[in-house]
Amino acid sequence: MNGVPEDLIVYEIALVVPKRNINEENKCYDCVEVLVNEFRNVGLIVERVLGLSDEFIKLAAPLETLGRVAAKMQMKKTTHIGIDLQFEWEEIKAFVRQPDGSLFSWCERFQCYRHLIYKIVNKKNSDVTLKFDGKEIQWEAGKSLLQRLELEGIVKQVFPLHDEIKRKKLLRSWALNWWDFTAQPIDEIYAYFGTKIAVYFAFLGMYTRWMIFPATFGLILQLIDFGSLKLLVFPAFFISIVLWAVLFFQFWKRKNSALSARWHLNFSVSTSEGYKLSGREWNSLQPPLELVKNSGIDKTKEKEALQRYEWFGYLKRFRNDVIIILSIICLQLPFELAYAHLYEVLKSDMVKFGLTVVYLLVIQYFTKIGGKISIRLIKHENNENTEYQADSLVYKVFGLYFMQSYIGVFYHALLHRNFMTLRQVLIQRLILYEVLENLVENSLPYLKYSYKKYRAVRNKKKREKGLIGKIQFATRVEKEYLKPTYSASISEELEDGLFDDFLELALQFGMIMMFACAFPLAFAFSALNNIAEMRTDALKLLAMLRRPVPRAAATIGAWLNIFQFLILMSICTNSALLVWLYDQEGKWKIEPGLAAILVMEHVLLLIKFGFSRFVPEEPAWVRAKRMKNATQAQDMCSKQLLRTISGREKAFGGYIRRKKPDGTNKTQSCRHQ
Repeated sequence: MNGVPEDLIVYEIALVVPKRNINEENKCYDCVEVLVNEFRNVGLIVERVLGLSDEFIKLAAPLETLGRVAAKMQMKKTTHIGIDLQFEWEEIKAFVRQPDGSLFSWCERFQCYRHLIYKIVNKKNSDVTLKFDGKEIQWEAGKSLLQRLELEGIVKQVFPLHDEIKRKKLLRSWALNWWDFTAQPIDEIYAYFGTKIAVYFAFLGMYTRWMIFPATFGLILQLIDFGSLKLLVFPAFFISIVLWAVLFFQFWKRKNSALSARWHLNFSVSTSEGYKLSGREWNSLQPPLELVKNSGIDKTKEKEALQRYEWFGYLKRFRNDVIIILSIICLQLPFELAYAHLYEVLKSDMVKFGLTVVYLLVIQYFTKIGGKISIRLIKHENNENTEYQADSLVYKVFGLYFMQSYIGVFYHALLHRNFMTLRQVLIQRLILYEVLENLVENSLPYLKYSYKKYRAVRNKKKREKGLIGKIQFATRVEKEYLKPTYSASISEELEDGLFDDFLELALQFGMIMMFACAFPLAFAFSALNNIAEMRTDALKLLAMLRRPVPRAAATIGAWLNIFQFLILMSICTNSALLVWLYDQEGKWKIEPGLAAILVMEHVLLLIKFGFSRFVPEEPAWVRAKRMKNATQAQDMCSKQLLRTISGREKAFGGYIRRKKPDGTNKTQSCRHQ
């Protein structure tokens, strides 16, 4: 485990409760003491730490405790022959270990911890009366103790803890290692943060490396004056970046597939050509478990119920999408066009600056309202799990940001055809916005942390008025508790901080792709920004924020479709920009040059959809490994079935069926043989 043995005690979860004084006579009835004893009873290692105003309960789990609860949860893990089977602690050697040598990934361990601490229930037939600072609390029969204490406000928070050994190692090899530019220890990131964050940084690193080509091409176009040849050079640049973008996302799918195979993420065992990552590629409108269990008696009613559930789900999603689209068109579009028009006609720079400030304040408020409305709508959709709900939220909120970020640029580019204003807007949006965004993104967590420390010290001095001298935070767990969480700006319940990071990448990609012919130098600025983004995001996760809750999403989800949509938009917008450059008089005549641009647009659209066949989404070694595992699984199942049918193993209910010499069947109990 990266040099850390599995039997070493590592505290990975912490609970926060108020600090108080307990009498010995009430100790056995104190709810926190009962909770700690229950933690120890289920096999957890507990350490209690006193802070300035709170008490922290740190939890660690031995490997055997995690293994037995994983078996109880019926967790599926990959075996050495490639089949995903339910985990059994007694058969531990049959299961594949993680790339860092550990048996369970961070996501699996976190699931085990949650099961252990939240499944502590009152097994008695009657309620149990507990106490906390003189207040009586009823622990109902069959109810979770931790959930009850959270409802009462006694347990303030439950959060993951940083592993100091691994954290410092990642700081040295990743966050503070600027010399390697785009190189990142992806396997170590996966082992420490989980699948989704590791996939994000793998995507960011590959995206930045691939951006070297268009950045170099764009730099050449910016530095060299091609004169009349620009009518040939710019179309060549346009064609090259579209091909670059299409190839990049095809090769990203290959890399994503290779990472999933390397991390032993669950694959459906099949000999078909396609593959499906569990948790990402299944139908988002599968019926609930209750509907499946209650069906099967009347096949006609079962079919009708399933079809009704499926189509109602599609109709609900379509209804919600229509509501969002109409809201954007009727409310946000006029506001964005009014701002773009005023920015164009105003002459005073001070007035423009004031208008921009008002616009940014209003648009932030508008985006928050749109996010809240989207969350309410999503709750009425038939999404199978949290990841599909998050994808639905991404689509809806990105529509708001798309209109906010690009409608003004479209206005300057296609209506006024003002090339200088267009470049100014692009420079403002790309350079100034990204620099300010990075400053705010990385300074805000530190300011929040500093303010919480100041409040904690001030409250301590208020309670103890005679206290003199500087108050120090002696425990690391209290410092982590004061750090901000890695949360999204729209919805903490469905999305984590990766929403804002992916949103920033998507808006950047759309800006540099859709207006590439107007400002080729944008690729170079974006490449430099992304190199810095990798290290600052790593530093933010390792030093400024709490350890994020792991999420098991194996792909970038809805963002892949958004990037593909932006490629299609870039083909259309850059074709319009080339027509504008060619037809400077505005006559819009179908001459050879304009006709060639229109033909080129249609050819690029065909290439966009044709490259998915040219570049396979799955590397040959991954496909071969999957086919080998599927063949082994089929062989083992076939042999098992043959042995059962021939009567050499137990069949049903402990009985086997043998042939008599006269050819008739004889049923005999296995217990008497």
